Amino acid sequence: MSITIKDAAGIAGMREACRLASEVLDQITPHIRPGLTTLEIDQIGAAAMAAQGTRSATIGYQPPGYPPYPGHLCTSVNHVVCHGIPNDKPLKKGDIVNVDVTVITKDGWFGDTSRMFLVGECSVAAKRLAQLTYESMWLGIQQVKPGARLGDIGHVIQQFAEGHNLSVVREFCGHGIGQKFHEDPQVLHYGRPGTGVELVPGMTFTIEPMLNLGRREIKELGKDGWTIVTKDRSLSAQWEHTILVTETGFDVLTLSDGYPPLPSFVTTTST
Repeated sequence: MSITIKDAAGIAGMREACRLASEVLDQITPHIRPGLTTLEIDQIGAAAMAAQGTRSATIGYQPPGYPPYPGHLCTSVNHVVCHGIPNDKPLKKGDIVNVDVTVITKDGWFGDTSRMFLVGECSVAAKRLAQLTYESMWLGIQQVKPGARLGDIGHVIQQFAEGHNLSVVREFCGHGIGQKFHEDPQVLHYGRPGTGVELVPGMTFTIEPMLNLGRREIKELGKDGWTIVTKDRSLSAQWEHTILVTETGFDVLTLSDGYPPLPSFVTTTST
């Protein structure tokens, strides 16, 4: 495992990339409503990136064994866990959708973040899932500090989720990020405390739990090579922030003015 530790210049580059990624979501937020298509969300995001001078990390992205990804961002609706491809199907009242944005700056730094959106009035179960997933992410973030281990993050997320009768998707996880979209380490959203890689200042990675209302099993939808859904078709939710390990704790790099209110237990977004 080769983890890239960012120096002062790298941290500055990551701060800019993450700020810009979050601002793309800020620009998308007021448009979310019934009748909007996820393809229109993609177009709004693409225009926002062009205006700020960034480009999408996802369009044309092609890991080994995958077809090129066709969207400027990912839009995962209802039982879609992740990698939902934007399309021309209108969102309906009661839908939930995760919008996942990754930008690349002119200097080659990647910023990655996602948010859940409730489309019109949603069911109690859908609102609860989105809120608890949000809280689980922040509980994981609060574990970040030098000397902690990745297993501490996964453990607190898993305990919280399963304590509320939600399941944790295990096949997808957070990841290191910098001048590459995906770097070491992998950040699991389940695990045992005191295990895994030790955190040190200068590490940057995402925490992005995917929680299901039903069972944790997933499958690929159709043959597009990307879209992942819950096997039992239960609702799934995800939130994502990019985190910097500081000398004394953490800094959430993908916060912005348009971000939703923090959970009541969060007392700081940087230490």
